[in-house]
Amino acid sequence: MTKTVLLCGYYGEHNLGDDALLASLLGQMPSALTPLVTAYDGAAVASRHGVSTVQRRSPKQVLAALSRSDALVFGGGSLLQDSTSFQSLLYYAALIAAARLQGKPVLLWAQGLGPLRRRRSRALVRALLPLITAITWRDPESAALAERLGRADHYGADAVWALPREQWLGRGGPIVICWRPTDLLQGQGWSPYLQALADLADAESREVLWVPFHRDQDQHLLADLIDQGLIPSALAQRSRQVTPATPQEAMAVFRSAGLVIAMRLHALILAALSGAPVAALSYDPKVRACADQLGCSCVDLASTTCSAAALHQLWSQALDQPPPSGRISALVASTNLHHQLLARLLP
Repeated sequence: MTKTVLLCGYYGEHNLGDDALLASLLGQMPSALTPLVTAYDGAAVASRHGVSTVQRRSPKQVLAALSRSDALVFGGGSLLQDSTSFQSLLYYAALIAAARLQGKPVLLWAQGLGPLRRRRSRALVRALLPLITAITWRDPESAALAERLGRADHYGADAVWALPREQWLGRGGPIVICWRPTDLLQGQGWSPYLQALADLADAESREVLWVPFHRDQDQHLLADLIDQGLIPSALAQRSRQVTPATPQEAMAVFRSAGLVIAMRLHALILAALSGAPVAALSYDPKVRACADQLGCSCVDLASTTCSAAALHQLWSQALDQPPPSGRISALVASTNLHHQLLARLLP
């Protein structure tokens, strides 16, 4: 007899990173478990993965789905955090409480934890952690924070590392940009990064492909930078935007790249899985942590001010130089921990 498992995450929001997490989770689901997925664009998720969905933005529908499910799984990402809002944290807390009141197991699969900036957020999570049936964290920082809040569990790498690897074909290929709008770069704050990119593309005669990883948040970045007069004319002439619809389409772009400069965590991971040379711009500590694991260059936007010349030199050194295969293999292997967690739900 199969069990229905409600998979809760930021799915169907046109973010390739969360789409990749869902693909990884579904790939690890035992056949005895039937997934029911919370999703905003449910039609797209259902069509792509062949699963049933429920509208994730409707608490009423999600709670109804929970009532007809046998278990609740928080699938990847960092759901227990208050940087989005305290209300978001309350929403997930309510789901956990509802599941446990119904006597149903709750699993946190490959989860990040935090940031928890408010004292009340930390108090709430401290109260929630003992209610969770089983947990795997996606990074040591999340595991350490949970331990400070009273719960010790194991951690592996981000679950997207479990997706199939590709063979890199991009020597001499284009420079691929996966950047996002951020409060850390406003107006002229973009200038050294754009000038360095222009200088590198010109010196190496490379095309520049802009890949909006989160369709709704990132797709206007290139046009906005052009409208603000921040893109050097030579860079504008070399640039074009490519919008992949799936993580697999993004990996097809990455595997043909001479360098991927990524600001988003899962763009960095998918690029590395594609075998591509990578460099990171960190707007969030999770990006820095991943770059450190990979051993690639990383500029911390919150604490580092780099000149265009320094950035040009950094990215020139990374061009056509893929990350060590052994590091990627170790990260892939560490995702086995998450796979084992799902077996806890088997009859």
